[in-house]
Amino acid sequence: MVDPSSTEYARSADAYVAYRECGHGPVDLLLITDWFGHADQMWAPGSPFLALLEPLASFSRVITFDQRGVGLSDPVPLDHLPTLEEWMQDLNAVLDASEATKVTLVAKGAGGAMGLLYAASHPERLSSLVLVNSYARLLAADDYPHGVRPERVDGLLRTIYPAPGFAGRLAGGTLDDATVAWFDRYLRLSASPSTTLAMRRMLFAVDVRAVLSAIHTPTLVLHRKADDWIHVEHGRYLAEHIPDARLVELPGGSDLIFAGDVAELVAEVQEFVTGARPAAPSHRVLATVLFTDLVQSTQRAASVGDRAWSSTLDRHEHLVRQELQRFNGREINTVGDGFLAIFDGPARAIQCAAAIRRALAAIGLEVRAGLHTGEIELRGDDISGIGVHIAARISALARAHEILVSRTVKDLVAGSGIVFDDHGVRELKGVPDAWHLYAARVD
Repeated sequence: MVDPSSTEYARSADAYVAYRECGHGPVDLLLITDWFGHADQMWAPGSPFLALLEPLASFSRVITFDQRGVGLSDPVPLDHLPTLEEWMQDLNAVLDASEATKVTLVAKGAGGAMGLLYAASHPERLSSLVLVNSYARLLAADDYPHGVRPERVDGLLRTIYPAPGFAGRLAGGTLDDATVAWFDRYLRLSASPSTTLAMRRMLFAVDVRAVLSAIHTPTLVLHRKADDWIHVEHGRYLAEHIPDARLVELPGGSDLIFAGDVAELVAEVQEFVTGARPAAPSHRVLATVLFTDLVQSTQRAASVGDRAWSSTLDRHEHLVRQELQRFNGREINTVGDGFLAIFDGPARAIQCAAAIRRALAAIGLEVRAGLHTGEIELRGDDISGIGVHIAARISALARAHEILVSRTVKDLVAGSGIVFDDHGVRELKGVPDAWHLYAARVD
C-alpha cells in the first residue's frame, strides 16, 4: 500500500492548487489523469487509481494535482474558466512547490492538450512526455476526421454528466458494479454539474495541433486500440505529427487509465522513462540443485532381501534428511533410491553431499552426487527448469562415492578451500552445449 503525502497547496497567481506526492524513485513523474480530479479521493484506500499509482510510485516520485476549478483546488467563475495557459501556470506552481526541477509528464485524455502545450512551451522542465488515450483536438473538422462530429456536440452536452454507469462504458464493460459506483461518485466530487458543462464545452473548442511540430521532448504515445470514447486514430495522429514520437497501441478498449491491462501500460511507461521494464512476477530463483543416488541398489536389494533392504532404505532416508537439515538444504522429493534437494549456497551443498556420503558409508552404502547452480522455477513443493535437468545429468555421470559438479559450482566456491579434480568436458543428454565437470574432494 502506498503512503502518499497529505494534500498540500501550491500558490499559482491568485489561486491555490491542491497536489499530492508519493514514492521516492530516482525520477519525478507528474500525472494528469484528465480535466477532472480529486486529490484526496484518488489516493484514498480502495481507490481504483491505486492500481496505477502504486506501481508508478515503485520507480518514481509520483505527483498529482487538481487543476484550478476542479477537485480541492480553488473554484473559478463559470464565465471565466482557466485557459490552457493558466493551467500551465498551475503546473509550474506544483513543480516549484514539490521542488521538482525536471519531470516526466504523463497526461491522459483531456490532460493531453495541456501536456502537449506545456512540452512545447517549457521543454526545460520535462525529461519526457507520455500521452495516454489522448488527442490534439476533440472536435472533427474537414482536415481532422477523427473527432466528434460538430452536429453531435449539443446533444452530448445536454446529457447528464456523469450519466449513471458512465464509468462502465468508459472502461469497455470491464469494471464491477462497486468500481462503477465509486468512479461516478469521484466525478461528482470533482466538479459540479455547471462546472462540468462549462469544462466540456471548452474542451470541444481546444485545438493544439499547431504546437505538435514544436515538441522535441522524447514522447511516448500510448493508446488502447478499441477505445470507443477517444478513438485510436487520435493517438496515431499525435505520433505522426510529434517529431520522433513512439506509438504503442495497447490491447483492450478501456478509456480509463486505471482499468484494463494496467500492468502493461505501466511497463511501457517504466521502460520509456527508466530504460528497463518492471521485473515480471516470478517464482524463479537461483539455487544449487543436489541429486544423490545409491550405487548398485538393485543388486544390494537382491542380496539381502526385501525386508532387510526396506529397513536399510528407511535408515538411508533418515540419515540424508538429518544432513539436509544440518546444512539448511530443502528436500524436494525422493528420486528412486536417492534425493533431490536445493540449497541457497553451493559450498554448503557440497559439504552436505560429503556429510551424506560419510553417513551412508558408515552403514555400508555407496552414494554418488551431482550438483549444479542455476535458475530454477519453484512450482509449489516441486521445482523445474533447465538447472534441475543439468544437475540430474551430472549425477548420472558420477561414480560411487563421487561428488560431481558443474564448472558453475566450482567457480562460485572459489576461496572456500574445497579442492576439485578436473573430469573434463562432457555432453549432457538433452542439454545444449558441452559442460566442464569437476569432482569435489572433501574430507
